[in-house]
Amino acid sequence: MELLPTIWFIAIAVLWTGYLFLEGFDLGVGMLMKLFARNNTERRVLLNTIGPVWDGNEVWLLTAGGATFAAFPLWYASLFSALYLPLLLVLVALIFRAVAFEYRGKVDTDRWRAVWDWAIAAGSLVAAFGVGAALALTTTGLPLNANGDREGGPFAWFSGYAVLGGLAVVCFSLLHALAFLALKTDGDIRHRARRWFVRLLPVLLLPIAGWAISVQLLSGEAWTIAAVAAAVVAAAFAWHFGRNGLEGRAFLSLGAFLLLGSASIFGAAFPVVLPSTISADFNLTISNASSSDYTLGLMSIVACVGLPLVLAYQAWTYWVFRRRVSAAHIPEAHSFLPAIAARALARKD
Repeated sequence: MELLPTIWFIAIAVLWTGYLFLEGFDLGVGMLMKLFARNNTERRVLLNTIGPVWDGNEVWLLTAGGATFAAFPLWYASLFSALYLPLLLVLVALIFRAVAFEYRGKVDTDRWRAVWDWAIAAGSLVAAFGVGAALALTTTGLPLNANGDREGGPFAWFSGYAVLGGLAVVCFSLLHALAFLALKTDGDIRHRARRWFVRLLPVLLLPIAGWAISVQLLSGEAWTIAAVAAAVVAAAFAWHFGRNGLEGRAFLSLGAFLLLGSASIFGAAFPVVLPSTISADFNLTISNASSSDYTLGLMSIVACVGLPLVLAYQAWTYWVFRRRVSAAHIPEAHSFLPAIAARALARKD
């Protein structure tokens, strides 16, 4: 087996896992803006829990996509062209979500806030579903011909596996957000989040468990099946810790569940990076889809320098903003005069 392509396959799997772990909870918090928060103050608490970190979390999505483009250009080309429509919707959803974070507090009216609250919730939902569908199809297959091109119309990608993967990431993000809110907030929000986490964990983990089991049935090995079993144990620990009020351990146990589940899925797919549902002869593998050894070697040097810096910066950010947030920390909403208008009035005076 080729060493550098294998290393970069593992690296990309780690990047996607990191994205689902970090962006997962803030996508879930976005969806909970309409499902969980009871009033504007609680919605502002939710926004303040992810406000300092959500844009940094999205760096993992860009890095995962960029690493795929550089290390496995044929994988990138086939996947992104076959999924052009759903990935375009993901991009639009992320844009609306980012704009909503900035615009929500600009006008002090319930109608204005409601519009942007729905933009955050809907954008988070669509983004989570689209990413989940894309990752599921990466491990279960697309109708690709010998040239790596998609056969069929613009919805040829739509299948039961796509829906299962989309639901898996949506449900995991909701559960991960509840664990995060129990860890990051205080007061009534904290206690409600912990109760919902304990009650919903067995249900919300069913789609991602179904995805992992489906991949095992397609191409699983002994060690990947063992990883699925270990993931179930981690989920049981998460439930136990959540039930006993140990929010930090519950959050980390859920992260262990994601890590083990991701290892089982990507490990079962290896060395295929994108299966073809038309013929196994058309599968893209780490051998026929990768860049040259020179390119991968150069990327490895850059990654060894840049990745520790990114990890150190993100760790520092989470440490700085580690304190819990509660409704008591949220000031009353108020209107304000834009700086440009204030300067205009000052000149008139």
